[in-house]
Amino acid sequence: MAYPLSSHVRSHLSKLNLKYPIIQAPMAGVSTPQLASTLSNAGALGSIGLGASTPTSARQMIHDTQKLLRSRNTPYNVNLFVHSHPTPNTQVNTKWLEILRPHFDKYRDGDVSEVPKELRVIYKSFVYDNSEMVDLLLDTKPPIISFHFGLPSLDVLKELKQNGSILMATATSLEEARIIENAQMIDYIVAQGYEAGGHRGIFNPSGLDEKLSTFVLTSLLLERCATPIIAAGGIMHGSHIKAYLDLGVVAVQLGTAFIGCPESSADAGYKAALFSQKSERTKMTRVISGRPARSLVNRFTELEDELEGEVEVPDYPLTYDAGKALHALAKARGEHGYGAQWAGQGASLAREMGARELLERLVEEAGLGS
Repeated sequence: MAYPLSSHVRSHLSKLNLKYPIIQAPMAGVSTPQLASTLSNAGALGSIGLGASTPTSARQMIHDTQKLLRSRNTPYNVNLFVHSHPTPNTQVNTKWLEILRPHFDKYRDGDVSEVPKELRVIYKSFVYDNSEMVDLLLDTKPPIISFHFGLPSLDVLKELKQNGSILMATATSLEEARIIENAQMIDYIVAQGYEAGGHRGIFNPSGLDEKLSTFVLTSLLLERCATPIIAAGGIMHGSHIKAYLDLGVVAVQLGTAFIGCPESSADAGYKAALFSQKSERTKMTRVISGRPARSLVNRFTELEDELEGEVEVPDYPLTYDAGKALHALAKARGEHGYGAQWAGQGASLAREMGARELLERLVEEAGLGS
């Protein structure tokens, strides 16, 4: 029996030009133009993550996505990271590299050049020095733009909105949702629960985190916010989609569910871990990137357990610079356990199939088919 979508949901599907209230999470480093376009062409909203991209590589990703879409009117979402600039702290950075040195030594085969001597800011925030990226977005006109870790300036939001883009932003608490609403520029709030995989969208990673579940956070925001809400975190099955639509959201966002698809860029070690018993355990950790992010339990999360919180981790993305270097070194020697294997608490429910087939399965399970 078909699930009867409310007129409220149908009106937002029309606004977003979607057939189904399902959004593929942006997942920088995992999402691809192939994954995003496959889902957008099938009636969901595909997304590409630009948080780790330069303006040049971002333009290429947008171009590649647009080429694969079935028409110029087919929607897609691009996502930007809006993080604070890291605080310089040579002592903390040096100590962190000392902690990682034995792990580098294990895989470097005597090549000292493979061990970082300092930590670099490998990703620019959309808050700072963003004129090139803003110009790129104004030029390419993505139909939907979403923000993670906070909001850019009101002037930038105004420019993007006046240029015709629909704007979304992530909130992990009622306080963040109120900040988003007070900007009066954001069309949709993505309620990211603590179950969610990947980087937690918390605005201040050093502040209080209430660690609200997707259900509790979504319920709060539906009650207290006028902005339409999209639920994100732990959603892996059509029955979960139906439950959140019953709650009152206009759409749901799924990330971990799509990581195992052949269209994603997750490497073989990542996918093997996702479809093994390893997926039964995830952990929120700072040691991979410097910001709280939920990962499959691996060599990096084990390192955090060994440290027992006694060592200060450098700010994002400085920690990520070392993490990526160690992962590349270990992976070249056959060890995949140092990767950023982001995954939500529902990871063990992941299914190994193509993106379109998985979407069709989710639609069927939720009763969203016509």
